[in-house]
Amino acid sequence: MNDYDALRDYLKKQHLPEFVLTFEEIEAIIDAALPRAAQRASWWDTLRSPQEKMPQREACLDGGYIATRQADGNSVKFKKMPKPR
Repeated sequence: MNDYDALRDYLKKQHLPEFVLTFEEIEAIIDAALPRAAQRASWWDTLRSPQEKMPQREACLDGGYIATRQADGNSVKFKKMPKPR
């Protein structure tokens, strides 16, 4: 289990089309501190460098959400990915 499996599992249980979690809430979900890199928008950008395996991005995508760091620098918006037709 990597550090972000708990986040993936949390996201899979969500039904809202979008919602926001603070870094503190995410840390509580994963039961670990987020790295300093989490404060950068690019760290959460699910569309950036898709060829690179980033565990936090994979957890979000596997959970069915696209993540975007919010302008406040302290939270992340999770938006449900459209279901394939």
